[in-house]
Amino acid sequence: MSKVLARLRHNPMTVLGALLCLAIVMAAVLAPWIAPHDPADQDIIARLAPPGGDYSLGTDQFGRDILSRLLWGARISLTVSLGAITVAMVIGGVIGMVSGYIGGSFDLIVMQVMDVLLSFPSLILGLIVVALLGPDLINLVVAIALTAVAPFARIARAPTMALKERAFVEAGRALGFSHLRILFRHILPNIMSEVMVMTSLWMATAVRVEASLSFIGLGVKPPTATWGGMTRDGFENILDAPWLAILPGLAILLLVLGLNMVGDGLRDATDPRLRQE
Repeated sequence: MSKVLARLRHNPMTVLGALLCLAIVMAAVLAPWIAPHDPADQDIIARLAPPGGDYSLGTDQFGRDILSRLLWGARISLTVSLGAITVAMVIGGVIGMVSGYIGGSFDLIVMQVMDVLLSFPSLILGLIVVALLGPDLINLVVAIALTAVAPFARIARAPTMALKERAFVEAGRALGFSHLRILFRHILPNIMSEVMVMTSLWMATAVRVEASLSFIGLGVKPPTATWGGMTRDGFENILDAPWLAILPGLAILLLVLGLNMVGDGLRDATDPRLRQE
């Protein structure tokens, strides 16, 4: 682990991505204290005010402060993406490990089910689930988690199939260790690097899917601030007040970029083939 961290620290792109993510996380955590206004307060007199003055990033069509809504909107994006990917990582990882460890017909059936889920694009599958369950924070997490279960199952299954034939696993079986102990004490620690790389990359996908669903009106209900909803509202005044759509879009871009940079750095630091190159 210390060698991986050392390699990450010497990768400037990874450090930059981590700083971007850290800045957005800190902004979201400190939103109640650093936001200059309540994100739902309306100042009709100052509606569509340009950046500057009392509203450093301007106001929207209802006179709400854009900076405050961006800060609070970061909470929604991070909560949904982190919650969804955590659920997908746990469920998909367990499915992949158990399927790869058991093998045979069970593995074939499980992977065929995962292939069915993989056949749906992430956004389309998320849209179907949210449309069925209704736009809500919990339903949004469930929908995005469902889109990511299959990739996590796949990424956990492949190394499990290789590891279960290794000498240390065979030794565990010979000593009478239970299958659960072998899976979670001996196999899981050896596949965590692949899972963590997938987690950082799919966090970026989850942010995009959440923003897309909010953009088409299937995200968290208004007046809760979300970056996708702010972008959608901004398009109604794109000619008169372009900052309404540009600023939340830029926030999404920076968060996704930071997560992808961290994911690429983790992949480079944990893949021995890439390190040799």
